[in-house]
Parts: sequence; C-alpha cells; structure tokens
Amino acid sequence: MRLPEHIAVIPDGNRRWALSKNMAKDEGYDYGINPGFKVFKLCEKEKIKEVTFYGFTVDNTKRPSYQKEAFTKACIDSVNIMTKENCEILVVGDTKSPCFPQELLSFTKRKLFGTGGVKVNFLINYGWEWDLYALKSADCNHKHIQPYIHSHDISRIDLVIRWGGRRRLSGLLPVQTVYSDFFVLDNYWPDFKDEDFYKALEWYNNQDVTLGG
Repeated sequence: MRLPEHIAVIPDGNRRWALSKNMAKDEGYDYGINPGFKVFKLCEKEKIKEVTFYGFTVDNTKRPSYQKEAFTKACIDSVNIMTKENCEILVVGDTKSPCFPQELLSFTKRKLFGTGGVKVNFLINYGWEWDLYALKSADCNHKHIQPYIHSHDISRIDLVIRWGGRRRLSGLLPVQTVYSDFFVLDNYWPDFKDEDFYKALEWYNNQDVTLGG
C-alpha cells in the first residue's frame, strides 16, 4: 500500500457530539484528547513520518470564554501526553496573542522526546493570515530579508482527514495543503475508531497523486 508521509487531522464535531450526549458544548473537547493519541499511535505503527493536529484557530477564540478555556486546556493536555512518547513536537501559532497558552511556549521550536520518531505538529491559536503574512510587506522590500511563513518547519501534507462531515479546510496550512488529498468522515471526532484511519489510508492508496504534473 502507498502510504502518505504526512497526515493532517481536522478533529471536528466535539461540540455537536457533546450536544448529542445531552452534555454542554464545552464538555466535548475533553473527549477529543484520546482520539488524538490513538491517531498518533497508528501513525507510529504504520511508520507515517509526520502528523499535524488542528488544535484551535484565531477565529475559534471568538467563541464564549467557557468554550475557549475548554479547548485550550484540551490542547495543552494533548501536547503534554505526547511528551511521554517517542516523537518530535512542534507547536505553531500566534504566540503574541493573549489567547496562546503560555504553557506551550517552549514547544514553538521542535523538541525531541524519548528516542524521537514521528514529527507531531499542533496548530494552536493558528491563523492562515498570520502564517502567510509573517513579514510586513514593507520589510520585504529590503533585499537581505527573505519572506517566510511561520509554519516553515511543517512539510507538505499528503492527506488531510476531517471528522464531523464538513467539506472545508477551515484555513488549514494553505501552503502545505496545496496538493493534499482530502478525506471526510461524517462521524464526530470523539467517536473516532481505528477503522476511520484505515479507511482514509485505503482511500488515499487509490488516488492518482500527480502533484499537478
């Protein structure tokens, strides 16, 4: 089977899942932590080199404060769980914003844990405009300054998997996803099953990957 080297995960449906269980919307985020860990272990098992998790966006922080606190805590907990594994962690997001969790500042440069292994990226307080316009246009007029993106240490994404049924990228890494294949699952992220992952891999194996050629 032809496997993707880099998978991105959009873990959508936490709030809708919570409502379906007669819970408050914010309670759903905590149930999204374990599925992320399971995806990591499956990537490790199948020798996927890199996985990116879409934590929360700048736009998500406009939600009610109790929800913002819940998904921020879930992201912090998810990163901390990964520090117990053999992996290389990187957190990418707008650190100058008060919405970026200070607990994760040390992860904004890739850190190796254990013996290293799968590169694990978390997009936290991420915004595509912030990413693409890392330098003011005026600064780019100076020949010795090269334009860049904040997510420059994240490689091109082969496969994007989105849970929750939505058919959109929601601003996910526009440079890295320019040639990504996009697989959507209708079930909510907290209901993750291993077969979701393998269904996506099987689908990817049948795609004609040309990278525009």
